[in-house]
Amino acid sequence: MITYQLKCSSGHEFEAWFRNSAGYDEQRATGDISCPMCGDMEVMKALMAPSVGKKGNASVSTHEQRASEVAREVLDAVETIRKHVEDNCDYVGKEFADEARRIHYGETEERGIYGEATPEDNQALDEEGIEVFRIPTAPRRDS
Repeated sequence: MITYQLKCSSGHEFEAWFRNSAGYDEQRATGDISCPMCGDMEVMKALMAPSVGKKGNASVSTHEQRASEVAREVLDAVETIRKHVEDNCDYVGKEFADEARRIHYGETEERGIYGEATPEDNQALDEEGIEVFRIPTAPRRDS
């Protein structure tokens, strides 16, 4: 496993794990990497300090196993959040940005909603002061 510090075009930095260095290149080429804060898919590697392990008997397979466990825990947590949102909020589909605005400006009842929005919609909502969160719909491959 390899960890990269990534940065989106909006300046958000985040860490991501990949099976190997080629995994990052493949996922970036297929558009499978996006910023967890704003959904921006224009993501690049950021500057980072090398990780130098201590001398001892810790093996690479132990690190890989722990990374795999942590990745599974994260995916399970995302699935729990996604299920909670689906069970407790109204699905508004591609009308998400418009409905979020109507709620924010008091034009319709306040309630939890979820649906689809483009990165441009998310940015526009953010600029209007309308807080939204992006939740992945399915586990990602190889990350």
